[in-house]
Amino acid sequence: MKIGIPKEQKDNESRVGLTPAGVGQLVLDGNEVFVQKGAGINTGITDEEYIKSGATIVETNEELYENTKLIIKVERPLLSEIKLLKPHHILYSYLHLAAQKEATLELLKSGATCIGYETIILKDGSIPILSPMSEVAGKMAVQVGSYYLQKNNGGMGKLLGGVPGVERGKVVVLGAGVAGQSAIKAAFGLGAEVTAIDIDVNKLRYLDDSYKSQITTLYSTPKNIEKSVASADLLIGTVLIPGGKTPCLVTKEFISSMQKGSVIVDVAIDQGGCFETSKITSLENPTYSVDGVVHYCVGNMASAYPLTSTLSCENSILKYARAIACRGLKGACEIYPELLGGINIKDERVTCRKVADSLNLDYVGVGF
Repeated sequence: MKIGIPKEQKDNESRVGLTPAGVGQLVLDGNEVFVQKGAGINTGITDEEYIKSGATIVETNEELYENTKLIIKVERPLLSEIKLLKPHHILYSYLHLAAQKEATLELLKSGATCIGYETIILKDGSIPILSPMSEVAGKMAVQVGSYYLQKNNGGMGKLLGGVPGVERGKVVVLGAGVAGQSAIKAAFGLGAEVTAIDIDVNKLRYLDDSYKSQITTLYSTPKNIEKSVASADLLIGTVLIPGGKTPCLVTKEFISSMQKGSVIVDVAIDQGGCFETSKITSLENPTYSVDGVVHYCVGNMASAYPLTSTLSCENSILKYARAIACRGLKGACEIYPELLGGINIKDERVTCRKVADSLNLDYVGVGF
């Protein structure tokens, strides 16, 4: 199969679909791999490294899409990229369509088959390709939250870990999935006072046991959320409904009850965000304030660490890419049944129920 690795077009997106190691494996499998010139430069990977791995370098996006069938990306395509998609293409990327109706409609028109990393779900409920980015984003949430708590960055000037004789900062994490647990681990490691809120009691029980009751765990109710938000110095939202739009759990009124100079980080912003006051921002202009509360709502926050993010993502996506390239999509789904759930769009129809429900579009099951 002819496989394309484009240069990401989104502003401040520094990750790349595959490293030379991944490209080399696909070439060894008998595939042709085309990499757009400069695709890996912001990750620290040169065109020469791709060439040594057996790839062919092409100059433009147009040339890459024209000559390939399987497109391996990181970020969902911009409208300018969607226009390059044809019915024979298989787009393999993060998509997060539940909050992106315009992009979804354009993808439907393209006729391409679109596979979303975030809806490939194993029988145990884990999301193997989303998890690496969730781990990065969860740890980052505490790191950037601490940074923006600095007075010179618009925060109240409170150190999360405190010092002897001075109270620690209070970190509240909504959601105890992969991103939430990564944030909890980072915040606890800094010495902050941590509260975890989730609707899954088993996750709360696991956290209570793991941290030997040194963090507070609360069941997710509006009252518990309201009370916790009011006392938070750093509020982190990591709630996820795979394939679906994130529910808004924190109202503007809750946000207005927070202290001036407190910080919120909405890790769930790609799926719509879980704070009413959230609006997507970029790494170039990552924050804004509402009622004196600093908001960090970067959609592709893991791109701030492109090398770590690209390598960790590749560890999960490569086996599916190899199967698709060597056996076709139907054959790959026979080997990896979870891949069926990753197919968001096929034959100009939405084939992921959560996406269809979130956007009020018709849903059909995947057919081959």
